[in-house]
Amino acid sequence: MIPLLSIVVPIYNVEPYLAECLKSLAAQTLEDFEVIMVDDGSADGSRRLAEDFAARDSRFALLDQPHQGPGPARNLGLRHARAPFLAFADGDDVVPPSAYELLVSSLRETGSDLACGGVLRIEDGEPGPSSLHEKVFRRQVLCTHIMDRRSLVRDRTVWNKVYRADFWRRRGLTFAAGIYEDVPVAMRAHVLATSVDVLDDVVYHWRRRDSGEVSITQRRTELSNLAERLAAIRSVRAFLDDTAPELTDAFDSLVLEKDILFLFQALEGGLDAGPVLDLARQWLAELSPSALDAAPSLRRLELHLVRRGLIKELRRVRNFRRAATEGTRIVPRGWRETKWYGDYPYFRNRRLAIPREVYDAQAEIKLLATVETCEWTGREFVLRGQVALHRVKRGPDRLNLWLTDGRRKVPLELKRAGSHGFVATVDPRRLEGGGPTWRLHARTETRGLVLKAVFRDAEKKRTWRLSVAGWSRRGMDIPQ
Repeated sequence: MIPLLSIVVPIYNVEPYLAECLKSLAAQTLEDFEVIMVDDGSADGSRRLAEDFAARDSRFALLDQPHQGPGPARNLGLRHARAPFLAFADGDDVVPPSAYELLVSSLRETGSDLACGGVLRIEDGEPGPSSLHEKVFRRQVLCTHIMDRRSLVRDRTVWNKVYRADFWRRRGLTFAAGIYEDVPVAMRAHVLATSVDVLDDVVYHWRRRDSGEVSITQRRTELSNLAERLAAIRSVRAFLDDTAPELTDAFDSLVLEKDILFLFQALEGGLDAGPVLDLARQWLAELSPSALDAAPSLRRLELHLVRRGLIKELRRVRNFRRAATEGTRIVPRGWRETKWYGDYPYFRNRRLAIPREVYDAQAEIKLLATVETCEWTGREFVLRGQVALHRVKRGPDRLNLWLTDGRRKVPLELKRAGSHGFVATVDPRRLEGGGPTWRLHARTETRGLVLKAVFRDAEKKRTWRLSVAGWSRRGMDIPQ
């Protein structure tokens, strides 16, 4: 009988981890599947472990090929896949028990072409957030698309997903032979899909190996590895330029956030700097000027030093970044026309002549507004909170507060308490005729810089609201 789901698992020298991976597949709550294992010329005991699983469980089958890399191994597995739904797992990773049931059930309900879910990163045996994925899967959104949900540009892995097999084949999706073969495929699938289901469930555990042969991603500062990563970036950008140019800046921004780090690490390490610098300049030539200009100021400084080949200075800036565990400061300069700059190494160094615009950080300043307490005195509410400029030491010069229910705006009187604190009172009679829920807003002005923000609850870490159950004083609520 034809199974519901085909799971393709490329295997290459993953003996310390393979049994855990295959056991996690065998334990899936969705039981109607086949696992197509492809031994890519392993030189350790991986093949023996795969053979044992295939002998014990008829849902597991083993293919083999001379070592060609994970892309060709996946392609071989796909040629033998029979099911209407497709999934991929790497032999050193782990799939949570209900992952495929959740993903397949979503596709059967919505008719979308692919479903994707959250990822945890296993380091030293413990799962934690995956910085690549954590911003994407905070809430469930069904029948969406990367053009409507641009954060999906970050979702560039193939193993946290289930695909419809007819969609995969109709779109001619296939893996290249390079070591970053999944990034172009994941991006193509997102763009070419009619709709996508985004689940907020964790569906994959991605391992950082701590024994045995290191993975491809753990050799990412090797020159050949960096060159292959550039090839994958070029492949994605060429596809986006032709098919979805609106996404190129978002993709380039992710490259500047994540991929560029491996070039920095290579330059900080013992590699010959010349070839790495040449490769780095090729990377930067691929990226759009708008994405480069929009990069955070500290990243712009690092890129500026790379362009000029200032490796010693780059190392100092990288050490500065790592040491700034509580964040980096932004400082004002000029009185008639104040501008705000990152207070980073070489900011005051005239010898290097680094342009001031490299340090320009005004767009990075955010207003942080929190309500710490709200007390009912019997006549009025007394609010206490904090208003601060993120990464700026000084407090705001001017502060205005108001409540709004979306239609009415009720200004509040306040008293400052220190450079960041305030106390404000709310007479409920001023809210009559509005409600039932009010949000608190702030506007600050500091050296000509005007910022606005909605207050958040300091304890619950969400938007603070004043909930009004009724208009008698006895009916007034403390905020929920």
